[in-house]
Amino acid sequence: MNSKRRVVVTGIGLVCALGVGTEETWKNILAGKSGIGPITRFDAHDFATRIAGEVKNFDVLQFLDKKEARKMDLFIHFAIAASDFAVKDARLKITPDIQERVGIDIGSGIGGFSIIEREHIALLEKGPSRLSPFFIPSSIVNLASGQISIRFGAKGPNLAPCTACTTSTHAIGDACRVIAYGDADAMIAGGSEAAITPMGVGGFAAMRALSTRNDEPERASRPFDRDRDGFVLGEGAGVLVLEELEFARRRRARVLAEVVGYGMSADAYHITAPSEDGDGASRVMRNTLQDAGVQPEEVQYVNAHGTSTPFNDKIESAAIKRVFGEHAKKLAISSTKSMTGHLLGAAGGLEAGLSVLTIRDQIVPPTINYENPDPDCDLDYVPNQARKVSITYAISNSFGFGGTNGCIMFKRFDE
Repeated sequence: MNSKRRVVVTGIGLVCALGVGTEETWKNILAGKSGIGPITRFDAHDFATRIAGEVKNFDVLQFLDKKEARKMDLFIHFAIAASDFAVKDARLKITPDIQERVGIDIGSGIGGFSIIEREHIALLEKGPSRLSPFFIPSSIVNLASGQISIRFGAKGPNLAPCTACTTSTHAIGDACRVIAYGDADAMIAGGSEAAITPMGVGGFAAMRALSTRNDEPERASRPFDRDRDGFVLGEGAGVLVLEELEFARRRRARVLAEVVGYGMSADAYHITAPSEDGDGASRVMRNTLQDAGVQPEEVQYVNAHGTSTPFNDKIESAAIKRVFGEHAKKLAISSTKSMTGHLLGAAGGLEAGLSVLTIRDQIVPPTINYENPDPDCDLDYVPNQARKVSITYAISNSFGFGGTNGCIMFKRFDE
């Protein structure tokens, strides 16, 4: 970040198909486990796609009482859980003397799909008088951020981007700039999504965006593999605690990594497909490198958007080669979506957290199910097994419908 105020990561909270909690998720990521299985949230018998990356063993009553939980969609539950984990990890106590300097920036690509579906059925079957008074505040995107602000008494900036699958990368990058420009000293930032519903699965299936490898769910998400046939829908949340460096030092916080670059771009090309020449993806990575003041050859790791769709993986690979040149062959690149599925608006938050853990532990997650090389995808995707790598700089890519792109760069913290 081109600013005198340096921004660091002090806490991580993750909820996904591989774990409710950061360390459980990270352990299963490094083991190369798949969180993909048959859909249990609803009867998917008649759907073309019957598999997803559902969060398992999630007990909302560990985070909220039953009465409060009923007033919120599942995406808000996930956001609260991930924020609780992140704040606890950061050992951040939001006391009255700092609460006006702590903000929230947590978005969602879709928001409360399950509540919207439920209330629509109530409207059609029972009439408008039977709609819940909590329908709107339980389903709109900014209520994850709003509920978390209330929960912690955080009175600083309260934001909630909605930029499709780039949402939480934008949330984290924008939150860093809020800190860098002095509008807050700490931000709880990321994204949450819970779109494994009949309309969510049915809508993406109608676009033919999803994998139909229903008989082999654990092998369905296979980024960069020649036989990939679409993405697998996932759910969950990824949240970081970001702090201005001196603020973190004053409270003797443990620093996990520094955020040094953030880039944005637009394809201005198509509502769902990336531009075929990878222009938007290339520019967002270049913008991030420029913001960080880092040369391409200084980067060691890329957490790729890597959705397991034919177009995205090919175009992202070409964009990486365009930006990094000969150094692209030396990069360790992985798509953790091979294990978690695609969390849509929460993907960037989860993957930013995993990128920081990669720097913390100096180990790169694998891309599982990489079995048959695609000549259009000829880089090092860390196939099937985690790998020890010396990492100073890591970037995380996110690309979304509407051609919206985001990229964020983390650096191993150096006093």
